[in-house]
Amino acid sequence: MPHARPRPDATARAAAETPFLELLARGAAAEEYERPVLRARADGAGQEELAALERGKMLALRVRAELEGRRRREAELSALFETAHDLAGLRDLDAVLQAIVQRARSLLGTECAYLTLNDPQAGDTYMRVTDGSVSARFQQLRLGMGEGLGGLVAQTARPYVTDSYFDDPRFQHTRTIDSGVRDEGLVAILGVPLMLGSGVIGVLFAADRRARVFEREQTALLASFAAHAAVAIDTANLLAETRSALAELENANEIIRDRSAVIERASEVHDRLTELVLRGGGVHDVAAAVAEVLSGSVSFAESGAAPAEAVERSRQDGHAVRHGDDWVAAVSAGGELLGALVLRGHPGLDPVDQRTLERAAMVTSLLLIARRSAGEAEQRVRGELLDDLLDAPERDPRLLRERAVRLSADLDAPHVVLTARVESAGTGDTAEQETADRQRLWSAASHLAATRHGLAAARDGGTVLLLPAVPDETAGETARQTAAQLGAAVPGAVTVGASAPVPAPASSPGSVAAAYAESRRCVEALRLLGRAGEGAAAEDFGFLGLLLADSGDVGAFVRRTIGPVADYDERRGTELVRTLEAYFGCAMSPARTKEELHVHVNTVAQRLERIGRLLGPDWQSPARALEIQLALRLHRLASAVDR
Repeated sequence: MPHARPRPDATARAAAETPFLELLARGAAAEEYERPVLRARADGAGQEELAALERGKMLALRVRAELEGRRRREAELSALFETAHDLAGLRDLDAVLQAIVQRARSLLGTECAYLTLNDPQAGDTYMRVTDGSVSARFQQLRLGMGEGLGGLVAQTARPYVTDSYFDDPRFQHTRTIDSGVRDEGLVAILGVPLMLGSGVIGVLFAADRRARVFEREQTALLASFAAHAAVAIDTANLLAETRSALAELENANEIIRDRSAVIERASEVHDRLTELVLRGGGVHDVAAAVAEVLSGSVSFAESGAAPAEAVERSRQDGHAVRHGDDWVAAVSAGGELLGALVLRGHPGLDPVDQRTLERAAMVTSLLLIARRSAGEAEQRVRGELLDDLLDAPERDPRLLRERAVRLSADLDAPHVVLTARVESAGTGDTAEQETADRQRLWSAASHLAATRHGLAAARDGGTVLLLPAVPDETAGETARQTAAQLGAAVPGAVTVGASAPVPAPASSPGSVAAAYAESRRCVEALRLLGRAGEGAAAEDFGFLGLLLADSGDVGAFVRRTIGPVADYDERRGTELVRTLEAYFGCAMSPARTKEELHVHVNTVAQRLERIGRLLGPDWQSPARALEIQLALRLHRLASAVDR
């Protein structure tokens, strides 16, 4: 069937629409659509042709507007999709919010976009992020509820728009807000609420620095961005809460792990301290065990060696106290301070570890009390054995030896008997003070006897000791050392007298009582001579020792006094002893002595010089001269008896 020929009006209409289709195809600007009409009018086209061109122009502009709207909606949807994608991978809330205001500004074609958040505590809303802003004052604005456009949006939860902010009477204008908006130069402002459920958490704005009418589609678009911003903020808050909860859980787990470790350490300390007590460990073993568990340096300090103020605080509080970088726990029992445990270089100590140190101090006090009780029992046993030696000389030597062996004493070896008396520190001493001093003296003497494998007992207002004789040490030296050691343990001076060595106390118990009497006479002699607080034996008193000693050993006295001179005569064949006798017989006159000996005076001087080197520079002092003269007479008497 042949095609029908187009009607002339259809042909004219197609010819009129063709130039507009070309404009649509290349996306020409709206003002270019007037050119075909103007060109036809200039060419003298008829009314029908011009009317067709006008209809074509209107249809083309309508199509162009539809295409522009679709492209705009496509861009908006793309921006919303990108925003949703950013939210899905939310890492930084600030970055997401900044992207939202940037896209809102770009799509709405505004000069500025910004976002505020509500502050429930302050009761206002504050600027959170901006894009396109140039004013520092504007970027730091805070809007009260109901103040300005943003405050009204935050208060009513409804979007508001103004073509000219300063001319709009709907908003509560304040100097602060108006100054900030004026600094930024804003005129037209659109604000939409950020909603979470039914609550407003902030406002999203788009603004221009010139008068402008925002369309309904632009308000809807900005509201969509506001919804995304609200989701981003809520998600970020949830993530922050989750992170905070996880951090708290981690901290709780860490605390639980630490507490478990501390409790385990405390249990370990308890077990080790119990084991130490059961096997008879000492205070230093306790300190070592605590140091290992607490990873520090722990030592036991005597009461005088620990920090006094810290120890007193610990004793009063009943807890370990911090002293600088150290911790101090007082060791006390029944109100008596025995010392302290000191943990050094460990300033940070949790309550459980502190309790561990306190428990160790308590165990230390128990060990010290137990040791003291055992020591006192041992002291009583030592005292009873010495009392038997002094008071019951008829005791079976075998039984005495057996008892001594249990105390680690050897009564078949030579011993020295010493008597110790404490001198009062002043005239105002009370009977209680003297009793306390005697108790301290007995305790110190008992300790010394235990360390020297000897015996000690309280007796006759003082203390008596039976100590093993030390080779190459005289009884006088032993007495002086003992006086110094005991004197350091009591407030007053201690006077000590020593006997001559007793060869074997177990074999001749009676000799111990005689030696004790000799040591007591030495103590009394020291006190009468004004030498209280010193130590001496009978041999230290010269000829007076002959009266103090029960043995009356004349030969020993002569040997101690002029033995070097007599030995020199015997070796060299000289007459120094005879010269001494003549010298004292002539009233210590060298001139008369040379006449008595029929020698030159220089010879007398030389002999006297030799005697001085043998006897010492003080041999002519009154006390020494008296002893020498007595020794010379006893020497002559002994020589006559021998002949």
